Amino acid sequence: MSKQKHNNTIALNKKARYEYHLDEKIEAGIALQGWEVKSLRAGKAQITDSYVLLKNGEAWLIGALITPLDTVSTHYVADPTRTRKLLLSRRQIDHLIGATQQKGYTCICTALYWKGHLVKAEIALARGKKLHDKRETEKERDWNREKQRVVREAVKA
Repeated sequence: MSKQKHNNTIALNKKARYEYHLDEKIEAGIALQGWEVKSLRAGKAQITDSYVLLKNGEAWLIGALITPLDTVSTHYVADPTRTRKLLLSRRQIDHLIGATQQKGYTCICTALYWKGHLVKAEIALARGKKLHDKRETEKERDWNREKQRVVREAVKA
């Protein structure tokens, strides 16, 4: 009963939240090799420039960087940026294909995280932001920071 709460997040794509309007999020499994799982346990993943390619009725994660550990990949030539298959149901894949082809969305990976002993990817349907939208996001973030400072100062006084 004394289970500790800990963060299950392996990697976040913060750039995606800045560059895109994220509309719909879907959880997907990832087909990984053994050395990749060990590297993810060590936190050696980066998904900043990754995206999801929908091709031939399958979903592929492209551009995700999982750096191999020196102790694990001594006997195996590891490709850190290999294309990894995403595990989704047929209905989910059809939905993503329809949204990307007809409605002009793009599909990106926003997070990698642990769910039990499995690695899951959070993928999102996204629309690109215009420059004025990015500026608005910056202003809102700055205003929220300023509000927090004012509240802290008021509490101290």
